[in-house]
Amino acid sequence: MKRGGIDAIGIIRKYYEPGSLAYNLLIGHSTAVAQKARVIAGRLMHMKPDMIFIEEAAMLHDIGIFGTNVASIGCYGDKPYVCHGYLGRAVLEREGLPIHALVCERHVGVGISIADIDKNSLPIPRRDMLPVTLEERIICFADKFFSKKGDALGQEKPLDEVRRGIEKYGPEKMERFEEMLREFGE
Repeated sequence: MKRGGIDAIGIIRKYYEPGSLAYNLLIGHSTAVAQKARVIAGRLMHMKPDMIFIEEAAMLHDIGIFGTNVASIGCYGDKPYVCHGYLGRAVLEREGLPIHALVCERHVGVGISIADIDKNSLPIPRRDMLPVTLEERIICFADKFFSKKGDALGQEKPLDEVRRGIEKYGPEKMERFEEMLREFGE
């Protein structure tokens, strides 16, 4: 995935063993998210989305999962899954990619606010982690349509299933998703 930008696959290979469960799920999931994000961005050319950045950042948005403890996806770190965003940010900042790093941190759920962190006592840094830029919002939105489950890898979830997954986190999250849906379509 190198087209005038960065080598996203090369960066992933620094942190994941090619052929491992985590590597295969990460690549499969990220590729599906990148494809959907490109389609969405393609409908918004009047807004001048950075297509190369979208592809790179979509491929790297979940790079921090290796630091989480989720055996079902081959990750044996010591943090809960909700931490993968800020962990990914730290990885990409070390790689010299501070803008890509923000996508990692801001894509979790439909974004996490300081109020969410406080209300739910989340074990993450206390700062707003909400998608801000057009590119961040596109990737965050596209991500909601794909899981990392092996049997569903690369299969787009129907909109009603995505909504059911988000609504359990409350009306504010659902409204944020609906705003993205109005902006980006399905």
